[in-house]
Amino acid sequence: MEVQKCNMSDQYRGKVIVAPMVRVCTLPFRLLTVDYGTDLVYTEETVDYKMLRSIKRQNDVLGTVDFIDKSDGTVFFRTCERERSKVIFQIGTNDAQRALKVGKMVEPYVAGLDVNMGCPKEFSLKGGMGAALLTQPDKIKSILTTLVQGLTIPVTCKIRILDSLPETLELCKLIEECGVAAIGVHGRTRQERPRHPNHNDVIREIAKVLTIPVIANGGSREISRHDDIKKFQQDTGASSVMIARAAMWNCSILRPEGFLPLDTVIEQYLRYCIQYDNPFTYSKYTVQNMLRELQDTPRGKAFLETQTLQEISIIWGLEDYFKTQLAKQNEGRKSLNFEMSEGKTAMPPSADHVKIVEREENGQKVVEMPIQFIRGNFNNADLPKMLLNTHVFRKQLKGPMYSHVIVDKFFSASVTVDGVRYTSTLREKSKRYSEQGAAIVFLHAMGLVSKTYGFVPPQGARKYLTEVTRQIVKEDVMSNEIMRNNDARIENEETDCKKRRLEDDSASVSLHQQESSQETDTSRNNNKSSITDGAS
Repeated sequence: MEVQKCNMSDQYRGKVIVAPMVRVCTLPFRLLTVDYGTDLVYTEETVDYKMLRSIKRQNDVLGTVDFIDKSDGTVFFRTCERERSKVIFQIGTNDAQRALKVGKMVEPYVAGLDVNMGCPKEFSLKGGMGAALLTQPDKIKSILTTLVQGLTIPVTCKIRILDSLPETLELCKLIEECGVAAIGVHGRTRQERPRHPNHNDVIREIAKVLTIPVIANGGSREISRHDDIKKFQQDTGASSVMIARAAMWNCSILRPEGFLPLDTVIEQYLRYCIQYDNPFTYSKYTVQNMLRELQDTPRGKAFLETQTLQEISIIWGLEDYFKTQLAKQNEGRKSLNFEMSEGKTAMPPSADHVKIVEREENGQKVVEMPIQFIRGNFNNADLPKMLLNTHVFRKQLKGPMYSHVIVDKFFSASVTVDGVRYTSTLREKSKRYSEQGAAIVFLHAMGLVSKTYGFVPPQGARKYLTEVTRQIVKEDVMSNEIMRNNDARIENEETDCKKRRLEDDSASVSLHQQESSQETDTSRNNNKSSITDGAS
């Protein structure tokens, strides 16, 4: 058992590790960090209850294993074989048996399981998870020993330091006695935030007293290039280093060769987002954190106006790649009878590309259409509910009456006008947006708007995105023109070169002929001289 524990601990010695980050550490970002050289990468935290109500699906379209929330159909954990030996699954829990059940679910697909014991956010504390566990040693012992004894993969936990060094050391010794493979230590208390200095000295003291690997975390303020990672490790005396924000800002910091241009990093990240159907909101959030102050540039402002993954892909010159991948995925879904798991990946160009279905339910006519409300596709003067209200008032119709269905924080709204119920089959994160979606269905069903209404932005609705897209097209045209000019120049140079070679060859032949003629004349004169001399 001791040998096995030692082997498991080796996985965490001398490593560079990417920390769990909400909405960032999904499959595309994790794979990108693997490309750039991370030794291990954590998933974002998943609460045990969410995992336990999920279903697992082998996604042959994407080549992934998906864990899907049964309550709303969303994929919250997607993984693939390529990251199998690198990915650490982090859970939020306050119960040993629930934690073990989750561990058993992910055991075949991950390199280790980590328990979040450091999150200071309110939702974790109220649920008795995260940093709330730091003052409950009995619960910590119960959770960790149950996991260590019940799983075949390494078990770790990530903590924050306590208010005093003796308390912190006592807690860390208790955690080590539970048999964990390693311990991650964020060098701040639960009250401290990133603006506060990291207590590297406390991590150093922890590393001195423990025999298991200590993973130092919290040093992003000190890490601005790859060499700083090693320096942070030396300053803390830790076995390994875990970085969060420094990796989020530009994860090519993981490369020993140095940074890549940010545009290159974003483009490579977006390729993975497109390939693995990453949720639009997560993709946009991650790119936004990469851009930071560059959000104030024309391209950054255009990015902020984007409402779908397709629009983001256009800004980074990936529209053709997006269309190719989407067509491939749609074909795969069709053959395997999969449904689209996430909205706002791309919008059809018009209502002609979706079906408006009429049916009857409990004696009431119901009209359904799949469309989401994308705010950037509307001017303030033509919002769906505004147009619907105007029509109802002018025609003196009965309504509108809105109703809602809430499924795990997602909203589905219906609007009833003159006894007919109109609803979108796609859910929204916002109650207001779901009502706007239902209003769009009414407007299209009644033929009150153009076929493209709600599907594409009207003129001037997103000026920065329009300007940048136009500039990208212009640059592509210029680039193609430059390439054509270069090709023509190269061709002309080759032709000129051939002409020069022919001229040189011709001149060489002429010169050779002249030299031969001169040699012949000289030879004749010499012969004449010899004959004259002989005659004398």
